[in-house]
Amino acid sequence: MKRRAFLQALAPLSFTCASWGCRRETARKDGRTIATLWFSYGGKNREVLLDLVKRFNESQPRVLVEATFQGDYFEALAKLRTALAAKVAPTFSHVVGEVIPYLAEANVLEPLDGYEGAKDIAFVPAVGQSGTYRTRRPLVAIPFNRSTPIMYLNGAILEKEGLKPPVTWDELRDAARALTRRGDDARWGYEVPISWWFWVAMVGQAGGTLMTEDGDPTLGGEAGEKALAFWQRLVHEDKVMRPPPGRDYNAWQATNQDFLAGQAAITWTSTAFLRYLEENARFPVIAAELPRDVRAAVPTGGTFFTVLRQAPREEKEAAWSFLRWMCEPDQTIEWATRTGYLPITEPAVRRLREAGYYAKHPNDEVALAQLAYAEPWPWAPELFRIQRDVVEPRLERAVAGREDPRAVMSEARAVARSQLTRSR
Repeated sequence: MKRRAFLQALAPLSFTCASWGCRRETARKDGRTIATLWFSYGGKNREVLLDLVKRFNESQPRVLVEATFQGDYFEALAKLRTALAAKVAPTFSHVVGEVIPYLAEANVLEPLDGYEGAKDIAFVPAVGQSGTYRTRRPLVAIPFNRSTPIMYLNGAILEKEGLKPPVTWDELRDAARALTRRGDDARWGYEVPISWWFWVAMVGQAGGTLMTEDGDPTLGGEAGEKALAFWQRLVHEDKVMRPPPGRDYNAWQATNQDFLAGQAAITWTSTAFLRYLEENARFPVIAAELPRDVRAAVPTGGTFFTVLRQAPREEKEAAWSFLRWMCEPDQTIEWATRTGYLPITEPAVRRLREAGYYAKHPNDEVALAQLAYAEPWPWAPELFRIQRDVVEPRLERAVAGREDPRAVMSEARAVARSQLTRSR
């Protein structure tokens, strides 16, 4: 339901945004300009963000950031589209990276290059806008909770079995077989959500790319089929991988809970859960780079801050003052070290290294090291629709039903190309 509601809401955005007309008045409170922020996560990440917002508000008398939770990423995106159409959008929000090209081409995002200090921020290349996509565009997206998929292992089980973290797909398959247990002490050797993000990682590892330079959605070609077949083999032939129940982040949460309960020895999930897993596991948590096939590869993930073009100028400037503050080393370091998300600026990384942080927290170092293999996303306005409407449901269906990977991906490519043709 969430998926369908989002896609239905997203479709007419470019039309409705063209007819905004007048803009709303600047919001003020006690002489301060209010900048409204919509955000999309709970738990520890929500706690840390609200701490930072509170500190910013207390640090100066001119701007008041009012942060409001809007559900998960997909709920928040649907709400954002509705608010844009009604001319009641927040001043700024954070959105999933794959959606940035769509929103930018729909002309709803504020260009930020001209704001004070914007060109001086030294973002870590792989997580900034220019490094995340294959093209250089006006700055409309400030990295925030940026991540990559990563492998987590139960250190106690690994030590008991005398195994090391696998570094190739073949080694992962062997390890999953060795770590799987049947009967009363049942345990899965490996678990990962059947989700676009992890499949994209495997497409890169198998040597493929999602789109050609001219925008043809090849979906990895043979590499996309190979990735799907690998999952099918682990689930149905080897019976060492559990497809977690649920969809979207429900599946991600189920994976985390199985790992923490000792019911999955190896899992792939986000670097975003690093601190959560470390703090809640009753065993040593080992982070390792994703295993490679023909090469090492990971996509980046998470969200970017965006300022909405239709907001009053004073509110946009107020939002920028908060974003610039968030990019300072102190705040970048706090966000990264308290959550597990990647530090977004090079000065913050240097300070962490100089302070010996990565020597004391090697799991964090793994997450950062993986950025050497981060592959850019195509700047494709239809990418998120292809993800949500075309690829992800077919991955789920194919793994559950053991459908032929070549036929499934051939169908997905045909549908994706048809969508692109209709949108042009």
